[in-house]
Amino acid sequence: MAKYDKADLERRMKGAVEALRHDLSGLRTGRANTALLDPVTVDVYGSRMPLNQVATVSAPEPRLLSVQVWDKSNIGPVEKAIRSAGLGLNPINDGNNLRLPIPDLTEERRKELAKLASQYAEKARIAIRNVRRDGMDALKTDENKKEISEDDRKRSETELQKVTDEQIKAADEAAADKEKEILGK
Repeated sequence: MAKYDKADLERRMKGAVEALRHDLSGLRTGRANTALLDPVTVDVYGSRMPLNQVATVSAPEPRLLSVQVWDKSNIGPVEKAIRSAGLGLNPINDGNNLRLPIPDLTEERRKELAKLASQYAEKARIAIRNVRRDGMDALKTDENKKEISEDDRKRSETELQKVTDEQIKAADEAAADKEKEILGK
């Protein structure tokens, strides 16, 4: 078992919150956001590649995404990948670029997306608590090996709990902000 390393545990917790923010940025809110297409992979050159490795994605207007495919022979596969990605987007192929109008969200779809945002937040909270558990285990191991005293262990556990609470609060706030954005409140 590794020795207790507060900085490493804090870094891992912050990583979970950052991963949550990244996941939330991909949720569609009715406004064009280039992160919406991050999960899309395209079958080109005999392998699956992320969309951002075969095209440039931009948001020229609030309700429109533009995909400029670098190799014109890949426009078909890119269009197919976007249609089949389950994002509810229908690309318009103008020969050189793909335009993706962002449709209005229905109330039902907004609720689904808000629920998905809470699920992402719960995954982040679980990840943060798992990191805390690793830290607590490391502290107990260090105490058992007589490397730290019981008082040091308790003090470190209190610090670790404080960091955990801060990171869970950050995750909850990120999810709450996204839910407000999705539900248009």
